[in-house]
Formats: sequence, structure tokens, C-alpha cells
Amino acid sequence: MPAWNPTCPVDRRRFLAALASAPGALRAAEQGPPNIVLIYADDLGYGDVSANGARRIRTPNIDRIAREGVRFTHAHSPSATCTPSRYALLTGEYAWRRPGTAVLPGDARLIIEPGRPTLPAMLKDRGYRTGVVGKWHLGLGAGEVDWNGDIRPGPLEIGFDYAFLIPATGDRVPCVYMENHRVVNPDPADPIRVSYSTPFPGEPLGRTHPQLLRMHPSHGHDMAIVNGISRIGYMTGGRKALWKDEDMAGVITAKAVQFLERHRREPFFLYFSTHDIHVPRVPHPRFAGRSGMGPRGDAILELDWSVGEILGALDRLGLARNTLLIFSSDNGPVVDDGYRDQAVEKLGDHRPAGPWRGGKYSNFEGGTRVPFFVRWPDRVKSGAESGALASQIDLFASLASLAGARLGAAAAPDSFDILPALLGESKQGRQHLVEHAGSLSLIVGRWKYVAPGKGARINQNTNTELGNDPAPQLYDLDRDPGERSNVAPQHPDRVREMAAQLAKIRQAARTRP
Repeated sequence: MPAWNPTCPVDRRRFLAALASAPGALRAAEQGPPNIVLIYADDLGYGDVSANGARRIRTPNIDRIAREGVRFTHAHSPSATCTPSRYALLTGEYAWRRPGTAVLPGDARLIIEPGRPTLPAMLKDRGYRTGVVGKWHLGLGAGEVDWNGDIRPGPLEIGFDYAFLIPATGDRVPCVYMENHRVVNPDPADPIRVSYSTPFPGEPLGRTHPQLLRMHPSHGHDMAIVNGISRIGYMTGGRKALWKDEDMAGVITAKAVQFLERHRREPFFLYFSTHDIHVPRVPHPRFAGRSGMGPRGDAILELDWSVGEILGALDRLGLARNTLLIFSSDNGPVVDDGYRDQAVEKLGDHRPAGPWRGGKYSNFEGGTRVPFFVRWPDRVKSGAESGALASQIDLFASLASLAGARLGAAAAPDSFDILPALLGESKQGRQHLVEHAGSLSLIVGRWKYVAPGKGARINQNTNTELGNDPAPQLYDLDRDPGERSNVAPQHPDRVREMAAQLAKIRQAARTRP
């Protein structure tokens, strides 16, 4: 489909018609299509922000988005872990439909095949300049990656015009930044090599040289040592290219702001994917010790600062009013996720998941019910709250509707157009949602069905309630939002009905109408 052209009478009439019934429609139409900024935090729980009730920590910049827009109470990440959530966000397809979309090693190949419809590609076709800055964790290349040359395919091959990446995660090698197709600051005399199977001779490891560590692992994370922290995977070389964890938030936030500045005069889509508050949590010294909750709390303050920098840039550049800004997180919270960083000891009465049970990795609501705020001053009424059922997977179809794109049959197979709910104009979200963790769960109205699952009920490493049970589970989320009472035995007909509906969804190739 050709790009949106503000000089084309047909395109302009289409855009005016799309906004005709909305508050502020005339002003929005005069300004053209809105800019779109998606800030995607990592491992941030529903209860980790003061807009959702946190009291031991304050997040004024994140709260500002909620205060000036819509605060959602029933919005979900597509999965309870990061890679599948990111896959579903960008493709509009439930990740559990595709093998190979689980949490990836740092040397994995790109799992979104070039040429398939994606959220950035759709917006690019509609005239947007598209950029991704921050954590990627969707794989790179088509096989064994040579980290010393061009690395493709990657974000630029699936719809982004610009990319500045943390290739995988902060706790996985390679510990370098990438810009577009290449590692930043490479040294041909010190080539980078990465392995997830075999250590490199002579390189110290966390498990063999703990005296070299300034942060010690609690489980796993005992391989290559970079910046005094041992990681997952083995790496050698590339010393000039290695990141410094303390500077990571500042580096990627600056790159995000630069993208806004560079494209201030044209419609843009920025996917700003933060490292905070994922492990290892090593915030800049100006945040260290400020929260009183250890590095995890300090990382929340650093995340809030990054959000403030984005908000400040939009204000300074005169872009705020016509920018649709979305803030959310890739999954629920985890406290100890591999490093002894005092997160458990200093948690106190803070509840990272808020009123929900479980967290990252869990079938319970804490696994996917995450902070979700939407602000667009020219269109969205401030101070609104919505209980509409929503998922990040719906951004594809909803933003396509906003941009006037027509989705083909193969595009966004599980994404629903819930644009009126996202903009606070309707209380109706999607009709049903499949949650993805150890098992699949189905939410329909007030009811949540959790399919029988195998495995431990508690993750012994993270101390997270996983919600696995060999018997079916059924919860009435209106009466029992904390999922404490499994009422499956009292409602066998509803269990059978929802189990059959979930089976039908799994067997189908799509759920989008």
C-alpha cells in the first residue's frame, strides 16, 4: 500500500473521515497523522509504578503518562516472558503458535522472517519513519553470526529504518551495542567471538574466578565476565566495543531522543525498548542507593528518568500534542532473577505485581497483567481509567486502523482492532485473550481458565508461583482477582466450554476476524 501523502486529496479525506467523530479531530487532522512512541520496559510489574498504587517508590514521569491519558487495569503482555512477548507485539501473532519463539540465547538467528507483515513495516508503508532503540532479543542473522562484519537480516529487514540495539539481554553475551547492521566501535585487531556451548581457553568465568566479580550470581549467570559481572554464554574479544552497564540507560535514551530530533518534521514510529529493570541491575551512580530498595528499586528510578527524557524531548520539540505515546512492559515482575543484588532483602512491603498473584514465568495474572498507559493530548481525554481487556498484540491491528492501512489475510493473525478502547472512547476491548506462560490460559469476560499443566508449582530460583496444576483451574476474576480460589469443581460445564474454546483457538491459524 502506498505511503500516506498529505498533499493527496484522497488520503487527506480518508484521514479526516477517520477522525471526524473524535474530540480534537479538526486539530489532529490539520497536523496530519500522529507520531507514535512505544516505550517498552523490561520485567516491570503492574505494582512497580506509583500510578498503579506503589507507595515505597515514586515514578512521576511514568505517572504523568497515566495522568494525562488512559490508565488500563486489564491490559496484558502477550506472554509471561520477554522474547515471545516481543515477537507477538511486532507480528500480531501469538508466539505459542510458532516453535522457536521461546526465550532466546544471544546468538540465535532472527525469528521474524523478512517479508512477513510486521507492525513497523505496516507503518513504514503508511509514510512513517520507523526506529527501534534498546533491547532486541529476537535473534539476528540467518545462522552463525560473524559479529565482526555486517549482521543481517535484522530489524532493518523487517520494517525498521533505523536500529540501535542491545542484541539480546543485559545478562547475555555479546555485551556490545549494534547500530543498524554492525557492532558499534569494533576493533579488527580484537575480533569478537561468541559461543553458547564451549568456553574460550584462557577467558575467566564467573564460576571459576568469583574473585573478579563485583556482583555475584544467585543461580546461573556464571559464564563470561564483562564489567565485573558474569553473564550467560561465553565471549572473547571486542574489548573496545563492550558496554558499561552503568551507562546503558543513558546511551540508549540519548539515541532515542536523537531519533525524535532527526524525524521531528515527518511522522515517526519509535519503539524504545529499555533494559531497565532487567538483570543485571547496575544503575548509574546518580540513581544508586536512592530508592532504599536496592538496585532493583534504583533501576525503577532510572527507568522513570528515561521516560522523563522522552517526555521532555517531545515537549521541547513541540511534538507532544500530536504524539500517541504508549507505555508498557514485556511481562510481569521478578525479584531475584539470577544475581545477588539485595532485591529480595530490601523489598519490604512493596508488591511488584500489585494485587495480582504470580509474576514473570507465571500462569497467574501477575505474569502478563502489566502497566499500560496511553497518552495522546490531541485525541485522548486525560485522567481516564479503563478496565477494557487489551493486549499488546492488538497494537498491530489498532495502529493499522489509525494509520488507514488495510491488513491482508496473512497479517496480524491474532491482533484485534481495539483502537476506540485504546483511545479511551470505548469501554469494550477484545472479547477473549489467550495468556501464555507454562500453560495457556483463556480469559472470557470475568472468567479465566488455566489449562492443565506439568512442572513445578514454584520456580525455586526466582520463588515465583507458576500456577502449574495437572487439573484444570477456573477463576472468577471479578470476585477473586487474586486467583486464590479455584472454582473449577463447582463449574464443570464452564470448564468444558472454555477448554473447548481454547482448543479451537489453538487449532485455528488465526483469531482476528
